[in-house]
Amino acid sequence: MNKTIKKSILFDKQIIKFSFYGFLKNLRFFEPYLLIFLMANDITLFQIGILIAIREIVVHLFEIPSGLIADYIGCKTELYLCFIFYILSFVAFYFSTSFWIAMIAMIFFGFGEAFRTGTHKAMIYTYLENKGWSEYKTFVYGKTRSSSLVGSAISSLLAILIVLNLKNPGAVFLISTIPYILDFLLISTYPNYLNQAEIKKEVSIKEMIRAIGRDIKNNKNLQRIILGEGMFEAVIKTIIDYIQPMLEMIIIGAGTVVLINVTAENNLKIMLGVVYFVLNIFGAAASRSSYRLKKKKSAKYLLNAFYLLLGVELLVLAIGSKQYVIVLIGFLLLYLIQNARKPIYMDEIGTQMNKSQRATILSIASQLRSLILIVLAPLIGWIADTWGIHIVMYVLALIMFISFPFIYIKSIKKI
Repeated sequence: MNKTIKKSILFDKQIIKFSFYGFLKNLRFFEPYLLIFLMANDITLFQIGILIAIREIVVHLFEIPSGLIADYIGCKTELYLCFIFYILSFVAFYFSTSFWIAMIAMIFFGFGEAFRTGTHKAMIYTYLENKGWSEYKTFVYGKTRSSSLVGSAISSLLAILIVLNLKNPGAVFLISTIPYILDFLLISTYPNYLNQAEIKKEVSIKEMIRAIGRDIKNNKNLQRIILGEGMFEAVIKTIIDYIQPMLEMIIIGAGTVVLINVTAENNLKIMLGVVYFVLNIFGAAASRSSYRLKKKKSAKYLLNAFYLLLGVELLVLAIGSKQYVIVLIGFLLLYLIQNARKPIYMDEIGTQMNKSQRATILSIASQLRSLILIVLAPLIGWIADTWGIHIVMYVLALIMFISFPFIYIKSIKKI
């Protein structure tokens, strides 16, 4: 990539909007404390696993329909619906004092996820084609994803100030609606052609599903890329949340103190906020730089290597689960692996998709992840409650190693 093109991409008005969208979307001020918040309402880890499974069931049921909706009525329209569901979810979490209200919040959150995943990425693909920048997908997606992670990092620091100064911890959910309202307004400024339906109205949904099925069946590369993404992201999504109870046990057990004049509970909140800030900053750097990896190694090599590396990292976390430094370094490496890999995956799956099927196929990939999570989340929650979180790490590492032959990518061919 020459400097002129790189500069054009970096200062392109719409690319900046794409990045700002991700930044606002990740201002979820409750994220570093979600599990702690739920556990404070006497919700067990097993019940949290059930809540996660319920969320993923909703995502699973509506993922493909949402992709078809996006391809039929336009991505902007779909994203409007997505942010409405998210806002309803945050309001429900604010009022949640029991498992059942939290379940309602999770259901709305699941609708938001189902209507979001794949939709914005499909818009980025369309825009890059319109500008003649398709070959720079890894760079552009790495840039926009890094902006999202910077948003998560800043959100973590702001969350410390918010939770320490609120009498009602649940108010953090209401404050989180503000950036989502702003994102709703930002979407309205996107070019109208990004809301054009990709599928011709005379093509029925039934015909479209059959065409997508044929394309996936006949494309072994696409099959393995989708399966590998589903397993990888499901395991990552399952384990990332456990950083909160793991650090809670270590910090409280070791009597770690950040500020002498605040309570142990507030010290924990400060530590969690700082940890999430560091994780997301490093994740942003990894995402922004991932395009450089493709200059040195093939996509096949990188996708396979990252998959195995995740299994190794989980083993390290299992062995050192009671050591504060090992847990922090372990989770930091998980973030680096996840965010360095994601832009490469997005680039490669983009080369394997038919233009008119983008939102739907990306939704299928996300749906597979959700299906795996539906099975994993309650199982892992039960294992954590019964034998401890370190056993969870061993189990997930074993799953990664056993599944590797089924996702191993033998070749990457552009179509």
